[in-house]
Amino acid sequence: MTQPTDIRRERATRPRALDLYSCAGGAGTGLARAGFAVDGCDIADRPRYPFPYHRGDALEYLASLITTGEIYEYAFVHASPPCQGKCTLTVGTNASQGWGGTHVDLVAPTRDLLELTGLPYVIEQPNGRADIRKDLTLCGEMFGLGVIRHRNFELGGWAIERPAHVPHRGRVRGYRHGRFYDGPYVAAYGNGGGKPSVAELQAAMGITWTAMREELTEAIPPAYTEFIGRAFLARTAQEVAA
Repeated sequence: MTQPTDIRRERATRPRALDLYSCAGGAGTGLARAGFAVDGCDIADRPRYPFPYHRGDALEYLASLITTGEIYEYAFVHASPPCQGKCTLTVGTNASQGWGGTHVDLVAPTRDLLELTGLPYVIEQPNGRADIRKDLTLCGEMFGLGVIRHRNFELGGWAIERPAHVPHRGRVRGYRHGRFYDGPYVAAYGNGGGKPSVAELQAAMGITWTAMREELTEAIPPAYTEFIGRAFLARTAQEVAA
């Protein structure tokens, strides 16, 4: 991706973060706001991704970066590997429909490669049965957002103080078993059933650069990784000053 000279210069002064399984850039945008120069990788075409990115298999790309040593140009890695078969919504649907075992789970192989790098990293997953340590759990109410969207994070090679979970202010708006419930949050998944418009999703998530519903429903709010990125950089600055 060609960039103006001033953008390249600004990126050169920032620590670099690798955003694996980057989707449309929710996580990457948060890391950029925290102070990183971000590069993404996703197997799908992501023309709306707001940073340089490599289109391809994330595991193959990470392995190649390790082989060439280019991985050590990065200070931090964020990964959101697919694990659809073990997220809460999919598990519930599979159980009700008699499905199961048909979804890919790339958490373990991603962790194995990240451990090889020795770099500090984060693996993000939704609530469910994904095999990660829940070192950190964030939700939209912690940041005043219009979604709940609980996400768990495994932290490799570093630690963070766990913030207290903030009580929710009400229900998620939408239909449940034929009855409509109003509330201060919108449901950032699926269609129908009182689901929000694209504009409502954008406002609730804090994401403005894509209007693709699929990308919005797959993303995490940038506020999450901005919080994580700022905490990591502050910790690093303290270690340097010590």
